[in-house]
Amino acid sequence: MGQGGEPRRVHPYDAELGAAVVRAQQGDEAAFAVAYRIVQPGLVGYLRGLVADEAEDVASDAWLEIARDLGRFKGDGAGFRGWTATIARHRALDHLRRRRVRPRSSGLEEEALELPGAHSTHDQALESISTEHALELVRGLPRDQAEAVLLRVVVGLDGPAAARVLGKRPGAVRTAAHRGLKRLARRLRVEGAGDRGVTDDGPGTLGESK
Repeated sequence: MGQGGEPRRVHPYDAELGAAVVRAQQGDEAAFAVAYRIVQPGLVGYLRGLVADEAEDVASDAWLEIARDLGRFKGDGAGFRGWTATIARHRALDHLRRRRVRPRSSGLEEEALELPGAHSTHDQALESISTEHALELVRGLPRDQAEAVLLRVVVGLDGPAAARVLGKRPGAVRTAAHRGLKRLARRLRVEGAGDRGVTDDGPGTLGESK
């Protein structure tokens, strides 16, 4: 369990990642490829939530910086994931600034989207967030919630690590992730009901703000 009683994802490759990073810092190119293979899927998933179809290009820019500054990194496998996410985020924000684009925000109030059971909400989101459709839904969340969800669920950072990436307090990031997961789970539930021909007359869902 993470801080505040939240479920945490277990990353069995962090030990392998940490060892690979150490070898890569010593000039082992094969080890750098191992680190890339472990980190890249989560990194691209995070970037898809920020820059959509241009995630691969932004990730490539991030990896150039990661490779350049690898010798400066100090930490373990989990720390490396956080460090690379920070670099990727900076590259994504630069990309968005160049195009004068910002992630969409639904602008909905959390109180209208309460769901019982934080654990079931988290599990449902975990099962679905790896799909392109779920990432599109995440992009419709308010920006602070979208980034918190992506860092916690897709990249797999714990609360303090995600907070360091975002430059915020861990409690604020945990709250944003919790609210984002609730919104996402409700949207997925509404869509599931729609597939069964059930209508939903409750509060609005993601992406209604123009």
